[in-house]
Amino acid sequence: MQAHIHTIFVASFLLAATHASALDLSSFSNKDQVGSLKQALIQGAETAVKNLAKENGYLGNDKVRILLPESLQKVDGLLRKFGMGNYADELVTSMNRAAEAAVPEARNLLTGAVKKMTVEDAKSILTGSDDAATQYFRKNTETALAGKFKPIISKAMLKVKVAEKYDQFAGKGVKFGLVDERDVRLDDYITRKAMDGLFLMMAEQEKAIRANPLEATGTLARKVFSAIKF
Repeated sequence: MQAHIHTIFVASFLLAATHASALDLSSFSNKDQVGSLKQALIQGAETAVKNLAKENGYLGNDKVRILLPESLQKVDGLLRKFGMGNYADELVTSMNRAAEAAVPEARNLLTGAVKKMTVEDAKSILTGSDDAATQYFRKNTETALAGKFKPIISKAMLKVKVAEKYDQFAGKGVKFGLVDERDVRLDDYITRKAMDGLFLMMAEQEKAIRANPLEATGTLARKVFSAIKF
């Protein structure tokens, strides 16, 4: 993975060095430390969105590929058993294409959340868990993301005949306890899974930089990390 991808959540990885008693940031102001964090978060968020928004960003990634709801996996199996797997494949491909079309909407919301970050927010991330920055993003953008994603996903799925049949089937299935109520509408399901995939990829990058912070790029981030001693 390209080195610049690893800029996500850079300054938040100061915690790893702190645990090793190897960090001295006393010569850096709060402004520099927070600025370094914001620089890394913005660049990393934009990269994560870009990677998922490209063709096969979701579909071609086993970690975030959107499959049929678990409650319908048996239906998928039956379709394939009777030589109708192409219907299931069409639906899965369409769901992932819809997610890929919607995820660019996340860029402005994520960068906006960074710009609004307070000193207290930054301190919590700097001293937080391995996914502290990701959790900050989820808390501050999830509702807005759903509002941006769903109309795009709904519009994309209107063009898919199989999706209409899914909603009809799921609506009946939920009455008999065969389908999870959260999955009764396909656009809701895809929206939720698209956001889960986005936050998963962001969390992975955060964890990677915590493990190896020296891969960080960015002038301000390098300045702060120059204080790390091994």
